[in-house]
Order: sequence, then structure tokens, then C-alpha cells
Amino acid sequence: MLPTDHPERRVLADEVHARPPEPLHTPMRASYVAVLMDAESRSRESEHLASLCALFKVAPPAPGSTHFSQQLGGLRLKWERHGEFSGYTLYSPGSGCESGTEAFVETAASLLPPDWLSAVPGQVIAAAHGLLLPGDTSSPDAATLTGYFNGNTVVGATIGSGAGHAFSDFRVHADGRARFLLLDNGLTPNQAGRTLQRLFEIDAYRMLSLLALPIARRQGPRIVAIEKSLAQLTDGIAREDGADETLLHELTRLAAEVESGLAASQFRFGACRAYSDLVSTRISELREKRIPGLQTIEEFMARRFAPAVTTCQTVSQRLHDLSERVAQASGLLATRVGIARERQSQDLLASMDRRAKLQLRLQQTVEGLSVAAISYYVAGLVGYLAKAAKAAGAQINVDLVVGFAVPVVALASLMAIRRARRRIHSAEARERAGLIS
Repeated sequence: MLPTDHPERRVLADEVHARPPEPLHTPMRASYVAVLMDAESRSRESEHLASLCALFKVAPPAPGSTHFSQQLGGLRLKWERHGEFSGYTLYSPGSGCESGTEAFVETAASLLPPDWLSAVPGQVIAAAHGLLLPGDTSSPDAATLTGYFNGNTVVGATIGSGAGHAFSDFRVHADGRARFLLLDNGLTPNQAGRTLQRLFEIDAYRMLSLLALPIARRQGPRIVAIEKSLAQLTDGIAREDGADETLLHELTRLAAEVESGLAASQFRFGACRAYSDLVSTRISELREKRIPGLQTIEEFMARRFAPAVTTCQTVSQRLHDLSERVAQASGLLATRVGIARERQSQDLLASMDRRAKLQLRLQQTVEGLSVAAISYYVAGLVGYLAKAAKAAGAQINVDLVVGFAVPVVALASLMAIRRARRRIHSAEARERAGLIS
């Protein structure tokens, strides 16, 4: 007996078996559609798929399913739900497959009920028809190949160590579909199913990856303008030209603009990298071997697809670099502004210290004047008392009494003022200590 299973164990174990390829027998027709889905389209998609199953009296996909395969009369439907798109693949036996352009007139999709496919929710990002036909070890001549693809330039190679040939022109034809031709030189049914699925996925992932290219092209002029503004601001910082507060405000505006560009593009740029890696993986799984006179699919993608992906990656990297450069310039300027503010604070504190010293001197002067005024007033009162006592018959010298009273009164007044000042200072110290604690 084992301990309790992790709640996700079964789901994760089955993930490697999700969306298995369909085994195919030659000859076979196939149609593929990849549709971008939003949250609203997801719910309507399940209902639309269930309506098709009800028409053919078969069970619909279980709630929460991500893939589904079912025979619908003479047609086999395979449905797959991915992160941002859903794929529909249709298979029908192709015993009467014509050669050349006529081979793509009758398709597997034509066996669906009228208007069902056009009513699928979402937006088509990729669509293709595929033909699996008998072949031999020799590759078809150029004239035969161009006949299948309306005279367009064809790319392809021997695949699977000579077990087949795969060809396409990677163009959207008048019916809105790309075309793939797979020749069976000894493919097993599972090999044929995997190979045709890889060809369809190469086309779908290529298109999904290139969704980032229009964004990259729109971001290009914007990045150039931001880089120019940043260079001017950085030069102004180096020359200490203009108010630092103004420069910091401009840098903040540039930082917001760069972050806006990152937020608007990074999901798509990240998806571009992921999908382009899938394209490379699917191509390598074909195990191509060159046919004289034809580009392989890998070469075709390296010349046309890879530069577009590189452009998207370059724009993404430039945005990240800009964000770092703006942050560095903002940090440098903020440090300089902080130092200037600290210098201003020190000057202010020095000025306050000077004012405090002046106030102290003024206070001491006022205290001296206060002692003199109090002494004069109290001495006057003592003089009046002495005169009153003399008038009452006391034998005293009024002037002598006043003269002795003056220093005593002055000393007492000075001590009283100093005691009051010490009490005030003590109260202020206790208040500051309370605030600090």
C-alpha cells in the first residue's frame, strides 16, 4: 500500500498522454483550424461543440476536458484546447484523392454540417488542409509539386529517415488555408498521424509566434524617441544643466512610458519566444534530409521566420534595457537631489543655530535690564518705606537704607530669574525626552 496520493498526481501523470496523435492510414484528407479564444468564447465553444455531437448522436466532451476525439459518421474530429487557442483537426479517408490542385478541392472540412465551422467562436489564426498520399523512395519532380500548390515555390524534405516526404508552400490560398502534402514511403499509422500533426502545429505555432511582430514594429519608433529623450536628459544631468527637480520629473515620465510599453508587450513577446521554441522542436522532430533543388522546412524558417522572432526579442530586450537605464539615471539624479537637500538642511540648521545664539544674547540682555528695572522699583519701594518710618520718628538714614537695599534686591532678582530659566529648560528637556521615547 502507498501513502495518500497528492491531489494532482493523476492529472500530472496523464499530462504526458494528453492530446495524442490520431493513427492515419494512407490515403487520408485532413483539415486543421486554430482559433484564438477569450474567456467569453470558451463557454460558447463548449456549447457549439456539444451541438455538433448532438447532431451525430455521440457523447460531447466531459466538462473541463482539454482534448476530445470522436468519429462523426465518415469524419473523425479531434479537438484540443490550449492556453490561448483551440485546435480543430478533421480526418476523412481519401481513397479518391486527385493529383495537383484538384486534390485540395474536396476536403475533410467539407463533410461538416454547413456553416458549423464558420460559427466556431473566436478568431482564426491558422488554417490548413493536408493530404496523406502514397509515395515511393524517389521524391516527386518539381512540376508535380508546384501543381499541388498553384505554382508557388515549394519547400520540403525527406523525413523520418526516408519513411516519407513532406512539402508545403506556407502560403494562405484563396480558400483561406495553407496546404501540406505528406507522401507515405513506409510510415506506420502512428508515424503518419504524428507527422501530419507536427506539420499543422508548425504552421499554427509560427503564426502565434508572429503575433508579436506588429507590436514590435509599433514599439520601434517609440523606443527610439525614448532613447533620444533619455540621452538628452542624461547629458543634462552630467552638465548639471537645469533644475534637478525638473530633470527628475522628466525621468519619471520616461520611466512610466517605458513601463507602459513593457506592460503592453511582454506577454506577447514571452509567447513569441515559447511558440518559436515549439516550432524549432517540431521541425527537428521531422528529421529532415535535403532534397536537391528544394529548401528544407528548417532552412525556410531560418531565412524568414527566425529574423522576425529575433526582431521581437530585440525589441523586448531594448525595452528592458531602457527600463534599467532610466532607473539608473533616476537613482543618480535622486541621489544628487538628496545631497542638495541635505546641504540645504545643514545650512538651515546653521542659520537656526545662529538665530538661537542671537536670541540667547538678547535674552541675557533683557534679563540684565529686568534685574535693573526690578531693583530700581523695589529700591523705590524700600525708600518710601524708609521715609515713612523716619516720618514716624525712627532715627534712620533713608539714603543709606536704599543704598544697602539695592545690591540685595538686585542679587535676589538675578537668582529668581536664573531659577525660573532652569525650570523652563528642565521642562523642555523632559518634553523632548518624552517625544524621543
